[in-house]
Amino acid sequence: MGRGLRRWGGACGRARAGPGAPRALPLLCPPVVADVLCEFLEVAVHLILYVREVYPVGIFQKRKKYNVPVQMSCHPELNQYIQDTLHCVKPLLEKNDVEKVVVVILDKEHRPVEKFVFEITQPPLLSISSDSLLSHVEQLLRAFILKISVCDAVLDHNPPGCTFTVLVHTREAATRNMEKIQVIKDFPWILADEQDVHMHDPRLIPLKTMTSDILKMQLYVEERAHKSS
Repeated sequence: MGRGLRRWGGACGRARAGPGAPRALPLLCPPVVADVLCEFLEVAVHLILYVREVYPVGIFQKRKKYNVPVQMSCHPELNQYIQDTLHCVKPLLEKNDVEKVVVVILDKEHRPVEKFVFEITQPPLLSISSDSLLSHVEQLLRAFILKISVCDAVLDHNPPGCTFTVLVHTREAATRNMEKIQVIKDFPWILADEQDVHMHDPRLIPLKTMTSDILKMQLYVEERAHKSS
């Protein structure tokens, strides 16, 4: 079920080695994976808003993430909204309750014209040493960022005056307990309006897929056929 949202931290222990055992590396655990995902999603949301021209280019600054240049907003209120949203998402990611995170671009009438859909699957974590695996995952996430950077080549122009919202699709069990989860005061979970979710017969554009031992993710865009109507 989609949820309209309006940030993050985490810690993980280290494996202990017995006498004579090889040095143990830090082990990945759900909070670490959630941190990785939230950091990536923050960069991705900023970049989508820049590439799809939802906000003026003047509020963005070039920075370096995943060893590639990206555009990040300098607008305090926008940045706070994105951070607060991800801060609320993080506990759900830690419990593997998130199925999709969706960045919805809306026209002046608040009808969706594009939906950037991040489908997320987290396999059960085993005792996986983090050093080399996290480096590999970051390389995979870099490929997503590069794909978002050039996605305007396969998408039609959006009408002027667009806005955006973020939806989170959760598993059924998580949805039933949603009202109990309010990580940030005055920043509650809100059931998404049907008009924010539904798009009649959209065009589907696959952008990128990744598979690793700790994370599987697919990114695609649903685009409204006639954006000006």
